[in-house]
Amino acid sequence: MLTQDDYETILIDKHANGVAVVTLNRPDKLNAVNAAMHYELSQIFLDAEADAEVRAVLLTGAGRAFCAGGDFASGSAPGDAGGGGNMMREARQIVDNLLDCTKPVISAVNGYAMGLGATLALLADIVVASDNAIIADTHVNMGIGAGDGGAVIWPLLMGVNRAKYHLMTGERLSAAEAERLGLVSFVVERDALIERATGIANRLAEGPGKAISASKVPINKFIKMVSNLVLPISLSLEESTMASADAKEAARAFVEKREPKFSGR
Repeated sequence: MLTQDDYETILIDKHANGVAVVTLNRPDKLNAVNAAMHYELSQIFLDAEADAEVRAVLLTGAGRAFCAGGDFASGSAPGDAGGGGNMMREARQIVDNLLDCTKPVISAVNGYAMGLGATLALLADIVVASDNAIIADTHVNMGIGAGDGGAVIWPLLMGVNRAKYHLMTGERLSAAEAERLGLVSFVVERDALIERATGIANRLAEGPGKAISASKVPINKFIKMVSNLVLPISLSLEESTMASADAKEAARAFVEKREPKFSGR
């Protein structure tokens, strides 16, 4: 069952028609993913799948952002706190469980969707973005590889060459550009975002559920096939870069609000 009691960093609002609104809820941190949220993201689509009351999932973020990526505010590189194995295992589960969810998933992207935030948004079946949304996989800017799903979904949506450019540079995309390149299904005015995304979620929740599932599951199986090939090596390479001098320098620079000086080590 999908219940609020099991979640601290994510808000759950289940509507009578079967729409479950799932809101990343660290607005003071632009919904950056800390350890608690990372674990909860690895479980939430399992719970949604197992909940007979849930017919569609609407994923969004509280406040000014969808999700700004990983929480680097401590000044530590991602792997410094230990438990890297658990983090990599959870990272695989986040992608796998989202792709395995047979119920439609709609992302409502408000503001920043960076790093893992971009991965979450783009893995949804339908991506609705506000006109002020900014989408980027910014792992490389923190001296780490784009391992947690970006190397899976970006090439499938926008093509290999464009994806390599954006994953290697971390360059940001406006909502309009993301729509043009195939990352986003719809762009709407920011004040209309939740209304439009909720309308789509309502339509799917109130539609022929078995037929809707039968229409998305084969496509997600194709994405999962790619993920099964790509994700293990991308996560392994990401983990190796977390111990690099560049990752440590990027984390320090983030806290000190300066540009990092990368050494290539």
